[in-house]
Amino acid sequence: MPAGRAIRKPGAWGSHALLEVVLTAPDVVAEVDADTGVDRGGAWRHPLRFVRPRLGVAVDDVPRFGEGTATG
Repeated sequence: MPAGRAIRKPGAWGSHALLEVVLTAPDVVAEVDADTGVDRGGAWRHPLRFVRPRLGVAVDDVPRFGEGTATG
């Protein structure tokens, strides 16, 4: 999908707002706090919470979403 292309994606609480998508290249690893609650539509039930940047971890050291488990 080209950067900046608008797509229709359901948001929280059944929203069908038109969201703007901007693709980026990852360059910083961040630690987040999250739970595994997902609603029937596949949306996370609770927001992620930023914890801290992980400056000692390289982007290539972290598995892509769905490809493994990060520890540490």
